[in-house]
Amino acid sequence: MSRSEELFRQAVELIPGGVNSPVRAYGNVHEVPRFIVSADGPYISDVDGNTYVDYIGSWGPMILGNNDKRILDSVVKAAGKGLSFGAATEAEVEMAQLVCDLVPSIEMVRMVNSGTEAVMSALRVARGYTGRNKIVKFMGCYHGHTDAMLVKAGSGVMTAGIPDSAGVPAGCTQDTLSAEYNNLDSVKELFDSYPDEIAAVIVEPVGANMGVVPPEEGFLEGLRAICDKYSALLIFDEVITGFRLSLQGAQGYFGVQPDLTTFGKIIGAGMPVGAYGGRKEIMQLVSPVGKVYQAGTLSGNPVAMAAGLTQLKILRDTPDFYEKLNANGDWFYTEMDKILTDHQIPHCLNHVGSLGCVFFTEKKVKDYVTAKTSDTEAFAKYFKYLLTHGIYMAPSQFEAIFLSGAHTKENELKKTLEVIDACCAAIK
Repeated sequence: MSRSEELFRQAVELIPGGVNSPVRAYGNVHEVPRFIVSADGPYISDVDGNTYVDYIGSWGPMILGNNDKRILDSVVKAAGKGLSFGAATEAEVEMAQLVCDLVPSIEMVRMVNSGTEAVMSALRVARGYTGRNKIVKFMGCYHGHTDAMLVKAGSGVMTAGIPDSAGVPAGCTQDTLSAEYNNLDSVKELFDSYPDEIAAVIVEPVGANMGVVPPEEGFLEGLRAICDKYSALLIFDEVITGFRLSLQGAQGYFGVQPDLTTFGKIIGAGMPVGAYGGRKEIMQLVSPVGKVYQAGTLSGNPVAMAAGLTQLKILRDTPDFYEKLNANGDWFYTEMDKILTDHQIPHCLNHVGSLGCVFFTEKKVKDYVTAKTSDTEAFAKYFKYLLTHGIYMAPSQFEAIFLSGAHTKENELKKTLEVIDACCAAIK
C-alpha cells in the first residue's frame, strides 16, 4: 500500500470524504488522492516520491510556476515581521493602488479572504446599490459556496452529480434566477419577467467551472447592453480569469467592462485571498462609510499581500509574459486536439489562452447542458493513464487545465503531448 493510500484511509475517518475540498476528491476517477509534499516550477511531488508535470497549479494561482523564489522571499520577509496584525498596513494600500491601476473598471477595491467571500460581498453591494433583490447567474458557473449561489453550480457539484446542495433553505435561493450560458435570449426572458427586480447579472466571463467554455461572440457585450437597459449591474467573477488571460483579466482580453469584479487565486499567489471592486460610487456603499456591511478579521493579511503584490508586479513588469503564455496555450491545445482527432477519440477541446479542457463528447460544448454530455468514464481512463505516467491533471472532467510560465514547449508540454498520444492509443 502506498503512503498516499495509507493517509487517505486515515483521512476519511477524520475529514468528510478525506479531503478539505470536493475538487480534490478522486472517487469519480476511481483513485485515491495523491498527498503532496512539495512543488517547484512546473512540477509537483507526492509522499511516495513521485514527481508529476503539474497542470493544476493550486487551481490557478501559480501562473509563474510553483514556489517562485521571488514570491517565496517576499513571504518569508513579511512573515518575519508578523503573521497577522488585524490592523491597517501599507501593503494593503499598495495592493489596492496596483489593482486599480491595472484594471480600468476598478476605482475602489476591498480585500477579503476567498473568492466565495468576494462574490458574497459583491452581490450584497449590488443589491444595496440598486435596491433590488434578484440575481441572474448561469447554469454551470460556480461562484463559491454561499447559499444563494448553489443553484445549478459547476465544478465539484457537477462532478458529484448534485444539482444543488442539502442544507440550503428555499428562501435563500428564491431570488436567484438561472440562465443559459451563451444564450442571451434566456437572459432577456428573465428581464422581461422581472424588469424592475434584478439587481445584477453575475457571470464567469469564461466558464471555467464546467470545464472551459468560452463566451461566444457578442455574449458578454450583450450582457453589458441588457444590464444597461434595465439599470442592473454586471458582475464579472474573475476569480479564475483575473490576471490569467491578461493583465486586465478577461475584461481586458474581451474588451467588456463590468460594474463589479471579484478576484482570487492569482492576486494571492497561492495564499488565501480574495477581493471585489468596481466604480467608486458603488464601492462607497461598503461599510464603514456606507450602508452595506461587510467585514473580515484577517482581510488584507500582510503575508498574503506580500505574496500577491510580488506576483502582480512581476506580471506587470514582464511585458511579453501573457503573449508567450497564451501562445504556448494556443500551440499546446492545438497539438492536443490533433492527437485526439488522429486517434479518432470523440472529443471537444475548448481553450482560451492558457486555460483549456478536453471533453469526451462529440457535441460542441458551449454551455452546461452540452458539457454534461461528456463521457466521464472515458475521462477517468484518460486521467488515470496520465497520472500514472507523470501528468498531474484535475481529477474531474469539469475542471480546467492551467498552464504556467514555467511550462516550456521543449520539455513539459512536449512530454505531456507524448503521454497523451500514448494514452489515446491505449484507451481507444
